Amino acid sequence: MLQWKVGDITITRVLEMEMPVPYHPQHSFIREATPEALRELPWLYPHFVTEEGALRLSIHALLVQAPGLNLIVDTCVGNDKPRSLLGNRALQTTFLDSLAAAGCPREQVDVVVCTHLHVDHVGWNTMLVDGAWVPTFPNARYLIGRREHEHWSREGDDEQQTILSDSIRPVFEHGLATLVEMNHRISPEITLTPTPGHTPGHVSVQIESGGARALITGDMLHHPCQFGHPEWSPSFDSDPTAGANMRRAVMERVAGEPVLVIGTHFAAPTAGHVVREGDAFRFDVN
Repeated sequence: MLQWKVGDITITRVLEMEMPVPYHPQHSFIREATPEALRELPWLYPHFVTEEGALRLSIHALLVQAPGLNLIVDTCVGNDKPRSLLGNRALQTTFLDSLAAAGCPREQVDVVVCTHLHVDHVGWNTMLVDGAWVPTFPNARYLIGRREHEHWSREGDDEQQTILSDSIRPVFEHGLATLVEMNHRISPEITLTPTPGHTPGHVSVQIESGGARALITGDMLHHPCQFGHPEWSPSFDSDPTAGANMRRAVMERVAGEPVLVIGTHFAAPTAGHVVREGDAFRFDVN
């Protein structure tokens, strides 16, 4: 289980699944990320790209343990929820056992924050009990971005409405949700920071403790190849141009700085530092 220390804070990756995503010219994850283009970024190998040119991706939550606080950032896909992302099959994973093994049984979670409301970031908000969706973390306060919630509540996409129905609304119905702004402070050490583009209300998570700093990306970027090409945006970004501009601006701020960047979808080793390389950047995990 991957774990990092940032001052007095411990951050642990709680894995749901890792998967390779092969390139396909008709329905590629990132259209420009051809096997040939990826080969021009040798630092991606072997951790983040297979020898065949498939992108290695991970779906995981991040357990952030600060003084007096157990926080979960993003809650993966969840069990018992057929989703198109996974070919409409429902997962049956041991995610909650992994969370407990990381030192935080679900009853001990104090705060849950979702960087945005896509399928692979809200799933374990709820669990199926006797045919009903109930909050997985019964003693937690769920922080839901106000702008993000308003946007998707108006969205007509059928699957997104299903996601709201089984993974968001039950949390409100049980009185555990709080709508927050994009710059909300969670604790003295942890704040949200606006990183829109992938979705209108997308946020990342900034951590500072004991002079050390970290940034949890959310889907500000999905794969380390986007350090080498900040202009590469997935086709499903709400605003690909805004997302690309935001990515470059964030990288300009953290490049060469002692900021541990923890990717929400980065395969192991998942965390590293941003280094300037020519007109772009690379991700240094050493």
